[in-house]
Amino acid sequence: MIFAGLFAGALCLGLILGDWLYFVRLTPDASRYGCGVARTHDRFTHTTMKQLADRFDAGGFLTLPHGTARFYQDLNQIVIRQKYRLFAIGFRTLWPLKGLISLSPEGDALGVLCRKLTPWSSALLTGIWFVLVAVGTVGALISLFVEGEMAALGGVVLALGIVGLGLVFLVSGAITVVFAYRLENARLTTVYQELREVLEEGSPHDS
Repeated sequence: MIFAGLFAGALCLGLILGDWLYFVRLTPDASRYGCGVARTHDRFTHTTMKQLADRFDAGGFLTLPHGTARFYQDLNQIVIRQKYRLFAIGFRTLWPLKGLISLSPEGDALGVLCRKLTPWSSALLTGIWFVLVAVGTVGALISLFVEGEMAALGGVVLALGIVGLGLVFLVSGAITVVFAYRLENARLTTVYQELREVLEEGSPHDS
């Protein structure tokens, strides 16, 4: 049983690691991979698809101060992500974001739809954690009711304690997720603004 548990744990860790490594890749298939958490609309003014393509190198890459962008001309899409260094200084969360930008020509401008994606493992594990806390809290209350503990004052106090503990876990989890999203979204927004400035500055950018 111990060996099976270790194997299951190693397999789960491997799947999460593989999910993250695939998420940060900038290949055409991996660029669309991830769980969508938000989307924004924008417009690149005085920029045509040809002018935009000239800002990228022959491989479609563009290096930015805080991230990397890759342009897929046949798909009219750009994927952006922040820089990931192995021993980077700074707080990293379990909910990294990348942006998938879809472009549509609008005269001498480009319509922009930016989808923000996070790894599927981050989204699924977060959802599972909230479900387990909620189900565990409700299950404990049902168990107390079935066993008749709720008829006594001690049982009522215990039930209130269980509800309070469950709410603490749920609220603290929600605060953590919101904080992480705001932090990662700020980082991705910085990369997006850097890309926007390069595309609208009027001169090709050397990668």
